[in-house]
Amino acid sequence: MPSVTNDAAGRRFVILDTDTPTGTIAGSSHYRDRDDERIFFHTEIDETFSGRGLAGTLTSEALADTAAEGKTIVAVCPYVRTWLDTHDHQFVWRKSTPDDLTWIKGELA
Repeated sequence: MPSVTNDAAGRRFVILDTDTPTGTIAGSSHYRDRDDERIFFHTEIDETFSGRGLAGTLTSEALADTAAEGKTIVAVCPYVRTWLDTHDHQFVWRKSTPDDLTWIKGELA
């Protein structure tokens, strides 16, 4: 059973393959916080773990954790945006703006 945790120091959520003794990181969803918003900008699953539904599990749990913190979700990452558009949920979210893209590029520079 996979496990999702918030690696706050790395500003990412990680999904661990708990079937391995050391809990190998199977993927991650990267974010930056800006005021009362959490901007998700990149999600990836290692190809070794593809086809197991881990991206969906990672995303749903990361978004639920974000919502529980009272933050608005900003979907820069195409996977996160598609997930939000295609699943029933009660999360407060919005689409990204050009300002968000400029800001995130500055954060990552």
